[in-house]
Amino acid sequence: MAEQTSSISDFEKSLNELEALVRDLEQGELSLEQSLSAFERGVKLTRECQQALKSAEQRVEQLIQRDDGELETRPFHPDASV
Repeated sequence: MAEQTSSISDFEKSLNELEALVRDLEQGELSLEQSLSAFERGVKLTRECQQALKSAEQRVEQLIQRDDGELETRPFHPDASV
């Protein structure tokens, strides 16, 4: 469980850093070199966040329980009722 908490915390930190980078870029006060560096970091953070979300989706998909108490794997659809 500690690993899951760490993953969530890492995701939140990455997302917060990404939001800060976007704010900095939108303000337009960074030099070209700083902007490129921020953009590169943002791409890396975006990929890390996407991977963390994909991993979480796979975990949810694996933990869906049928009415008879058995677990089954179903695709995760956020709009579908469980």
